[in-house]
Amino acid sequence: MDERLERRKNVNRGYRKLRTWQMAIELYAFLCEKVKEIPGSPYRLVAQILDAGSSISANIAEGYCRRSLKEYLYFLNVALASAGEVYSRCYACYRAGQFSEATFDTIDAQHYAMENALLNQIKSLQAKQQKGEWDDNLFLREDEITYILNQIDE
Repeated sequence: MDERLERRKNVNRGYRKLRTWQMAIELYAFLCEKVKEIPGSPYRLVAQILDAGSSISANIAEGYCRRSLKEYLYFLNVALASAGEVYSRCYACYRAGQFSEATFDTIDAQHYAMENALLNQIKSLQAKQQKGEWDDNLFLREDEITYILNQIDE
């Protein structure tokens, strides 16, 4: 893990520990390297692949930072949709001869692992939602406690 992810921690940056976020970042970095192989590197095509690729990790992070399970799941599903777009565009590039078989197979393997991790994360959170095991607020809660105040004699 990049040591930068261990610095400057707070509750809002907790998504950096998520394996799905890390895998999405790795996929994006790989895509950045491999789109250079596309002959003539058409700007629009490259931009669409990279935009969809960066959207995966961005939506995982945004959902995590929302603190509402409903919103979190919404953004994880947006990330999943962006993952679908990445796969579709990369497969089209392979079929058009713009990506080699080796490049596409590597993208496909990374994508598949990340996509399955994301599907499992969504499934796990949906189970928590159904069981009511998610607390949507960041406030400290206590069990009912009786406080005794010492009376000051005047």
